[in-house]
Amino acid sequence: MLFSSNLFESIPGILPQESVQEIASRSGITIERIVSAGHRSPEGFWYDQDWDEWVLLVSGTAGLQIEEQPDIVQLHPGDHLMIPAHTRHRVAWTDKKHRTIWLAVHIHSVKNL
Repeated sequence: MLFSSNLFESIPGILPQESVQEIASRSGITIERIVSAGHRSPEGFWYDQDWDEWVLLVSGTAGLQIEEQPDIVQLHPGDHLMIPAHTRHRVAWTDKKHRTIWLAVHIHSVKNL
């Protein structure tokens, strides 16, 4: 079945926390739209995922902190990053004035694909 939508539609007006919406999911792959508005990871919190994640910054700006890397990775529209499984990372900051829209592709390890 064909499904069509727009990444810029149906964004909540008020975002007390990040908005995460699953766009599609198939065996081994999950695609999400994430909308941030000045959000960041809580102090001391690190993502440590069992899967690879590819992120594309669609709009806004953001900073990702990768453990054991001294500099924050700054992302602007069009920038993308592959985050291998078990790479500890956190969102250091997102744009406070403009919505930051991410496209995240979670690539899970699936045998016999």
